[in-house]
Amino acid sequence: MTQTHSLDVPGARLHYEVRGTGPLLLVIGSPMPAADFAPMADAMAGTHTVVTYDPRGLAHSTIDDPTQDATPELRADDVAAIIDAMGGRADVFGSSGGAVTGLALVARHPDKVGTLIAHEPPVIELLPEAAQQRAATDGIIETFHRDGPGAAWHKFMVNAGFEVDAQPGPPPGPEPSADELAKQFADMTRFFDHELRATTRYLPDVAALRAAHVVVGIGVDSRRLVTYRTSTALAELLGTEPVDFPGDHGGFIGAPGPFADRLREVLAASVTA
Repeated sequence: MTQTHSLDVPGARLHYEVRGTGPLLLVIGSPMPAADFAPMADAMAGTHTVVTYDPRGLAHSTIDDPTQDATPELRADDVAAIIDAMGGRADVFGSSGGAVTGLALVARHPDKVGTLIAHEPPVIELLPEAAQQRAATDGIIETFHRDGPGAAWHKFMVNAGFEVDAQPGPPPGPEPSADELAKQFADMTRFFDHELRATTRYLPDVAALRAAHVVVGIGVDSRRLVTYRTSTALAELLGTEPVDFPGDHGGFIGAPGPFADRLREVLAASVTA
């Protein structure tokens, strides 16, 4: 059974969902909302109280100022507020931009996090070619404004290292309504204009992360991706070895059951570490 809640925070109202019973686990993405983590959250709910959420201004979460930048620090404060609403300390699994949110959460609110599993954070500032990656990010945003979301997403995926069709077709399913299309475009605008730069240019607080319990996760099929290199670079700075998870950057979508099993293993190991 999934319970839905709303939480007022400065400048926004957050939508979050709660499943299961057991130790508290937050599963977070950015810009990925709660719905994208639902299958994995269902798989984890037998052993954990799993909380997923929609970042401010996305999906069901509202925002007072749509032009406000979604910095990792702001997102971390939102997640900390949800942890408080749930009664205190939690383990956190963050993927992609959500992993960057988790890094900021540990730095800003270390008392609220038991173990952070940062799954493929795109912290491009840790790469030798950071300047080229910053330029590529700027080019993706320019493409969004010049050529539209389809071209921007295509350029984004190519730059990330994915193999994509030269001319991707429309997504499967029924044709969205005008209101749904408008919401989709608003969410994409928030990502490209107010999140992408702040996320990829976040510089982790290595000292704070070393003082906490942070596990860097990498998909076994992610070696071709930029996030494989950012993740290995972060793990090296922390003096740890990254841990493998099924699939690639979105392994929790393609194989939510095996991914949840691996997440349980990693969390259990963190208790005995």
